[in-house]
Amino acid sequence: MILPDTSLARRAWWLYAAAVASSLPTLGFYLVGEEGILVNSSLEMWQRGDWLHLWMYGVDAQHGVFANWLVILLCSVVGWEHAPGAVRAIMIGSTAAGGLMLALLTHQLYKNAELAALAAAITVTFADILFYRGWLGYRDPLLGMLVFGAIAALWLAVEHRRAAWLLGTLLFTAAAFLTKGIIAYAFVGAAVLVFLGQRNIGARAFLLRPAPLVVALVTLSVPFAWAYVVGGNQSHNSRLMAEIADKLAPLGALAYVKNLATYLLETLLRLAPISLLVLWWLYRRRAWPAWWAEPPVRTALMIVAVAYIPFWLAPQNHFRYVLPVLPLLGLALAVIIFQMGQQSETPMRTALRWLWATVALKLLLAVVVFPLYQHKVRGENYALTARAVMQRTAGFPLFSNDTTAAGLAVTAYLNILRLPQPALTFAPAAWDNGFTISYSADAPELRSAKVVAQYRLAGDTLYLYCRGAACSALVP
Repeated sequence: MILPDTSLARRAWWLYAAAVASSLPTLGFYLVGEEGILVNSSLEMWQRGDWLHLWMYGVDAQHGVFANWLVILLCSVVGWEHAPGAVRAIMIGSTAAGGLMLALLTHQLYKNAELAALAAAITVTFADILFYRGWLGYRDPLLGMLVFGAIAALWLAVEHRRAAWLLGTLLFTAAAFLTKGIIAYAFVGAAVLVFLGQRNIGARAFLLRPAPLVVALVTLSVPFAWAYVVGGNQSHNSRLMAEIADKLAPLGALAYVKNLATYLLETLLRLAPISLLVLWWLYRRRAWPAWWAEPPVRTALMIVAVAYIPFWLAPQNHFRYVLPVLPLLGLALAVIIFQMGQQSETPMRTALRWLWATVALKLLLAVVVFPLYQHKVRGENYALTARAVMQRTAGFPLFSNDTTAAGLAVTAYLNILRLPQPALTFAPAAWDNGFTISYSADAPELRSAKVVAQYRLAGDTLYLYCRGAACSALVP
């Protein structure tokens, strides 16, 4: 039995709040990595008035648009000049919401507010989430929250034998699919498989009733219905499946074995510090049977295993792909720490101290180190380059053929500077006057154009091409 401790709940919720708040300074950061994708595509969708297709550089990328909807709605309020911060605000909110969803699920399973608070705090202080992935303006935090919401709703439906909870699974799964494609179904499917295999708790009998089966059928029909709406055919889903197939492209035998080993180590480190602490305690105390006897812990870890193993075994993998099941690990780790805390308060105090220290380190990085890095190395130079290109090309057509991370960032800043002009697109094949930015000094499609400037962006270089009258009207 897990005993309540009101003071622990307060400390855990303060830790949760501090972890989330530590990401607020990132709202003022310059663009990082490929964050320009959401900024550019959302702006172009808004300008075109087309919310169904992911427009970027004048091309339908045939990708999910739910994240873009949120960006468009928020930027319509705060202004498109704040688009980079708006994108990050949505992802920070998604990370915070994922922690709250876990707290709700944990409380429903254990009827223990202290355990629920600890689980939420652990989830938002995983190193990968706290330092980077939880605030970065990619779709991953939103996808993770939505997929976990679908799994949590499914779990509560099984726990309470109420099909109404499955409507949550339907809505969250549909939104997750519209965020990043068919991969959302793999995670929810992993949870379904685990519950179908648990005959001892009656999960299979419940899920095979008519009402759950109808909801499952509607959920499975979403990708096909969406593909028909946006394209009238299944080309949208075909492109998404091709994207998944690319991740299965084989590596050499040695590289593959190395990948298998390093992925496990990377997982352990990205879940630090709590993963390292708990692993050490379990090794020292030989406490494996106690936590495995907890049915929710077994269920959570089985779902994680079914979802994690395919990504681990895939030749092309990345830790961010398993983001949706990290809250389930947070649940398991919270229960393990609680069990250890019944014999001694030391594990609980030690865990909280380490997590507070991690949050303090994150604040130092967010307030001092990373802004300095952006000023000296990479980040601010994107915005400065955009202004330089803007001045050099004033009065002439401008295009962007640069799809690198640096090019996406510069293009995003140019799009914002040029408002209310349309977002930049790829240069048309027949353009005969104006400028184009590119990542290559000898781009085949720009052979008849002239390189008139180049801008060093840390390890990248952006080239400015011209054609026609624009070449003879260069600013000295």
